[in-house]
Amino acid sequence: MVRARSGKVKRRLLAGLAAAAFTSAGLMAAGTAQASGEHRAAPASDTAADTRADAAAVPKHAVTGYWQNFDNGATVQKLKDVDDAYDIIAVSFAEATAEPGALTFTLDPAVGYGSVDDFKADIKAKQAAGKSVVLSVGGEKGAVSVSDDASAKNFADSLNGLMDTYGFDGVDIDLENGLNSTYMTQALKAVHAAHGDLVVTMAPQTIDMQSPQNEYFKTALGIKDFLTVVNMQYYNSGSMLGCDGKVYAQGSVDFLTALACIQLEGGLDPSQVGIGVPASSSAAGGGHVAPSVVNAALDCLTQGSNCGSFKPSKTYPGLRGAMTWSTNWDAANGNAFATQVGAHVHGLP
Repeated sequence: MVRARSGKVKRRLLAGLAAAAFTSAGLMAAGTAQASGEHRAAPASDTAADTRADAAAVPKHAVTGYWQNFDNGATVQKLKDVDDAYDIIAVSFAEATAEPGALTFTLDPAVGYGSVDDFKADIKAKQAAGKSVVLSVGGEKGAVSVSDDASAKNFADSLNGLMDTYGFDGVDIDLENGLNSTYMTQALKAVHAAHGDLVVTMAPQTIDMQSPQNEYFKTALGIKDFLTVVNMQYYNSGSMLGCDGKVYAQGSVDFLTALACIQLEGGLDPSQVGIGVPASSSAAGGGHVAPSVVNAALDCLTQGSNCGSFKPSKTYPGLRGAMTWSTNWDAANGNAFATQVGAHVHGLP
């Protein structure tokens, strides 16, 4: 995700695609061990139950939006201002501390809360309305590193503490500067052990999901028994390979569908795949598409209709939905994403 108003882009060189390339046949083989996408977990800890509202089940088709805990020129919101179309709200962002792997979160005075208790009350109100509120880790400038047993424990312990303190339903992993699948998986499993109803979302960049052998993809597969959704960022990307081995440019329905196919055939359940796009052209440096393009991609993947030149070999009616960066930029754009894509996602069969 981008915090700067200009949405500075990390350019990927097309030459780097060769290393990530794999055949469609190999991808299909990798998809034989698909996940159920449903939470099958032990009850949450007594501590969590005391401080968190009862977790609402994430809808079959869900809309995710990132809420900005800072002012970068988009509409400044409190959580209560976030459009009702958003089923999962990712509070952005938790920050790194001096202790490796550990997280902290501090409300930015710019968003207008008079107290932390007011913020907690807004979280509970959203949860009472059936929404999930998760804490996002990382972002474009995030420097959280989980690379050994100690940092994995620090990550889990600090995240568990933040969940219990604020009442968050879970965590969003949006690390854009590298990720170690072994230790991030270990950390997330520890968080899940403490919070059985954990909601886990992920927002990898396109390059991170080009192959099931990539560290981000391996992390998703490593927690697939409790992973909620991967909302890959289909923006600030440049061109990437689709699951058919062809190169597709961002900003098109084919880019959304052909890249989603990699995840769908690479081991994730359809319920664990969502389409992430910017809410407006101001929200990112590239890759913004009209809501109609997102809706066409959703139709293509779930029903085989409204496809571009790429049409998947089968449909995925259980596809989770869509995500946007951010609810603030969406508000600045008249809530077009929430209104149009939100209604479409919630109308999927």
